[in-house]
Amino acid sequence: MNLMKFVDQLPLMNTAKPERRSKKESYYEIEMEEFYQKLHRDLQSTRLWGYNRQFPGPIIDVNQGECTQVKWTNNLPNTHFLPVDRSIHHVAHQPEVRTVVHLHGSETRPSSDGYPEAWFTRGFKEVGPSFERKIYEYPNHQRGSTLWYHDHAMGITRLNVYAGLAGMYIIRDEKENSLNIPKGDYEIPLMIMDRSFNEDGSLFYPDKPNNPSENLPNPSITPAFLGDTILVNGKVWPYLEVEPRKYRFRLLNASNTRAYQLYLDSGQSFHQIGSDGGLLQKPVHLKKFAIEPAERVDFILDFSKHEGETITLKNDLGPNANPDDNTGEVMQFKVSLPLQGEDKTVIPKYLSHIPSLEQNEVKTIRNLKLTGSTDKYGRPLLLLNNKAWSAPVTEKPCLGSTETWSLINITGFTHPIHIHLIQFQVLDRRPFDLDLYNQDGQIVYTGPAIRPKANERGWKDTIAAPSAQVTRVIARFGPYTGNYVWHCHILEHEDYDMMRPFTVIDPKDLNDDK
Repeated sequence: MNLMKFVDQLPLMNTAKPERRSKKESYYEIEMEEFYQKLHRDLQSTRLWGYNRQFPGPIIDVNQGECTQVKWTNNLPNTHFLPVDRSIHHVAHQPEVRTVVHLHGSETRPSSDGYPEAWFTRGFKEVGPSFERKIYEYPNHQRGSTLWYHDHAMGITRLNVYAGLAGMYIIRDEKENSLNIPKGDYEIPLMIMDRSFNEDGSLFYPDKPNNPSENLPNPSITPAFLGDTILVNGKVWPYLEVEPRKYRFRLLNASNTRAYQLYLDSGQSFHQIGSDGGLLQKPVHLKKFAIEPAERVDFILDFSKHEGETITLKNDLGPNANPDDNTGEVMQFKVSLPLQGEDKTVIPKYLSHIPSLEQNEVKTIRNLKLTGSTDKYGRPLLLLNNKAWSAPVTEKPCLGSTETWSLINITGFTHPIHIHLIQFQVLDRRPFDLDLYNQDGQIVYTGPAIRPKANERGWKDTIAAPSAQVTRVIARFGPYTGNYVWHCHILEHEDYDMMRPFTVIDPKDLNDDK
């Protein structure tokens, strides 16, 4: 449906209030509930699921080293308002509504990581086979960074997140606080997502693929979903009034499938200062940047020379875009507010030290294929290393060891790959002949290895693995042992079946089945 753009003001996300807090620890209680929220001036209120009845959920804002406990409670209805496919992951006999929260990018023990099978229902009446605790604990030992929390329940992550179960989580450290960059009212988190709506304002999500075969389950999972409407912080195509000065924006792509190519119609640069795992070594000046689902980009915009202007944040849809596609625009900045005092902030030349993991001894090199096939119904079935979720664990890094993972993408499109527990570094990407591979299974490179783009040279937890390329990442596994997961963060892929468990093992427990 056609909704007028830039008529609603950008909402600023609320910050969660802890039940109690000291310098060393904090405790929150956050409930998942159904509610209605107006997402556009001309749209009736939309039924949503949200943390503390908010969409997006409240920001959890903590300091490095502050041990944070969160009691996540499911107060949702027993039936889903989006189409649940019971044919995948043997979920036919599981409760229809089940949730578990993953703090994306957090270095957390397995019992608090949001393992997909650690789900729980309303009031913890039923729990999944991996459920261990009601109150999750986040140590926050890692460097300052922009994380986010979202649902991660096996087989229905795409639906729960689409319904609204997503929020941001910020860790602050002394290094970042010491920089003379925009702070307070001039630091604004932005959560971008796409949705589609029915005429009555309700969320539209397909109950089957575009070209279904006759024997499909009903409902049936769809292999991807692109909404026709862009929201930022829970508003459709909003605008933000700003002063002619510098602002810091913490941007998250929280869409299920959609990647963005963002630029400003004013032609000005983004000064990127951080990525998934916090500050870069030095700012990167960009006219345009790509952001895949789950990636974060932390940047400064300088509006000081644009007083009185209206600047549109745009999404480059490419030369073959459908002219009826409205998603080429995201939001507007109106430089219309009077300057409140002199702007003394700067864009630093140097931001932080990032020690290279390439100096470490690499214990294991893993070649991991991103593959595609079809299931018994003829539906696309995307897999990691050609293995389903339920296959035995094959990746067992030792605690404290450094490994290189080569992500070999033999499918026809990019996958954003997320590895739980760790922040990694991108080594390079190298193109290969996909047609030849499909003929004889050989990897024949068609060019040299290419170092990552300048804005990918910080710490990352999610990375674009393009088609017909080998994307290599390096990571040190820890600080905890136990069961975690890695997966594609296109949520429709993650749910079926592009997710695999991995286990970090203590070297003392090594046995013959490594």
